[in-house]
Amino acid sequence: MLMTPPEYLPNGSLIIAKPFLGDPNFERSVALICQHDAEGAFGLTLNQPTDYTLKDALEGIDIFRNLPLFLGGPVEQSTLHFIHRLDSPLEGSIELSSGLFWGGNHEELINRLNLGQAHPRDVRFFAGYSGWGADQLNRELKDNAWIVTQTDANFLFDTSAKKFWRAVLRSMGGKHKVLANYPIDPRLN
Repeated sequence: MLMTPPEYLPNGSLIIAKPFLGDPNFERSVALICQHDAEGAFGLTLNQPTDYTLKDALEGIDIFRNLPLFLGGPVEQSTLHFIHRLDSPLEGSIELSSGLFWGGNHEELINRLNLGQAHPRDVRFFAGYSGWGADQLNRELKDNAWIVTQTDANFLFDTSAKKFWRAVLRSMGGKHKVLANYPIDPRLN
């Protein structure tokens, strides 16, 4: 479902980079908006896997230390963030949309993973984040740099990160489905 951008995007909105955005940090990216208000916006890029795993960023992981680590964005890449779709939310987590949560008590999460009370397919970890200053994202939205939509937790977690940009556009149908096939370099078409 395509959305007309309001003054501030609701938590859980997805912003999809148009194929000709021109910013290498966000080329063919999809960012999950976790917070958008007068001070700016905070999001996590969903489809930029790295060559690193959770053991490279966090101690105390026993069983699932090889969980992939995603690049959440170009800001403060030494910080660790996570989203999840656990049946029972973590203490301190923020519900972004139905069944999709951001953050929470990371020690509780690690314990649940180690005890088998949480499945790794229901959690995604990010180094860094995507951030926009006051009104910066609003200006980019007005300039049509991004396509705004919503998703659900199952689509987000069950769709391959490498195919996520195309999959989201295809799921929107119409002209967006056509954009999903836009070549990276149209000169080579």
